[in-house]
Amino acid sequence: MYSYIKGTLEEILEDCIVVENNGIGYQIQVPLRILEELPGRGAEVKIYTYLYVREDIFSLFGFSSRDELAMFKLLLNVSGIGPKGALGILSALSVNDIRFAVISEDVKTISKAPGIGKKSAQRLIIELKDKVSLEDAYESALDSGAEVIPETTQVVKKEAMEALVALGYSSADAAKTLSGIDISDDSDVETVLKQALRNMSRF
Repeated sequence: MYSYIKGTLEEILEDCIVVENNGIGYQIQVPLRILEELPGRGAEVKIYTYLYVREDIFSLFGFSSRDELAMFKLLLNVSGIGPKGALGILSALSVNDIRFAVISEDVKTISKAPGIGKKSAQRLIIELKDKVSLEDAYESALDSGAEVIPETTQVVKKEAMEALVALGYSSADAAKTLSGIDISDDSDVETVLKQALRNMSRF
């Protein structure tokens, strides 16, 4: 129903905000991470929204980007995770944190989210592993500003990932290993690959 709401930030509450547009104040539940990034009251904001309707429930959820909104929708489709649980996960982890955790089957990271235990984290990984990819992570980082993952770093990481998979490693193990390596603009594929192989030999 609502793609986004653009208006004046009138209130910042414990777990929601109020945005006024054309004389109407919209109460929007948001991840805690957004609260830390918001400008002061009176500033103009643009919030991407999702209207959740179930019988006696009529709630508006808001996010700082379309990527975050898309991840919220994916999380809602995971068995046993409702809007509050999905919001809690996005409060504790960034979208790319979730992607990398799913790809590398990192149950521990996902379990950091409030209300998400080991079994819920395992189920989330199983149900989302075919719906997220490293390419999504790279694209979202570039869309939000190339400083997160510079193009040269992106290429090196992608080529190293492809090389590890070609050598017989799973994409999950490759992603997990590469996420722990500090790749700079000066890094080359050969150096990163050697470091990755050394790290994987310790498993």
